[in-house]
Amino acid sequence: MSSEKSLLTQWREYAYTQETNTKQGQMFWQTYFTLEQGIYEKLLASSEVVTGTVQELADKYDVELSMMVGFLDGINESLVKENPIDDMTADTVVSLEYDKEKLYYNMVAARAEWLYNLPAWDDLLSKERRQELYREQKKSGTIVREKKIGRNDPCPCGSGKKYKFCCGKAK
Repeated sequence: MSSEKSLLTQWREYAYTQETNTKQGQMFWQTYFTLEQGIYEKLLASSEVVTGTVQELADKYDVELSMMVGFLDGINESLVKENPIDDMTADTVVSLEYDKEKLYYNMVAARAEWLYNLPAWDDLLSKERRQELYREQKKSGTIVREKKIGRNDPCPCGSGKKYKFCCGKAK
């Protein structure tokens, strides 16, 4: 077993230690999000299924290998078949065949407005479907508490008695 860290581990250790309240951290994430947006613009605009080694895709989209690893980490759960990102190397062949509804939903979940508002979505999903997916995702994070039954409320079992004299009675 190699003691060398995987590309994904290297990416996560570096990227997620970037402090967003420092100038360097803000610049790092702004650069990453700009590169990510550029990749998505090209990916969504084309109907071809993109495959290749991690290094080939980095070259194709003109980004550093580490940034491509970050992109693959972000898109993996939205793919038709997830890539083996945990132990990928620069020579690992990956596919960017994505499920468009799952991708849109996950972009909304990540609060990535710069991605789910890309014009390319107009050709991929109807405005109505995007709105449905948006509402569905937002609703999934909403906790709905049922109304608490008061002691003097009618019992929900339908007996007609007050809750305190029926199902709410101390046993």
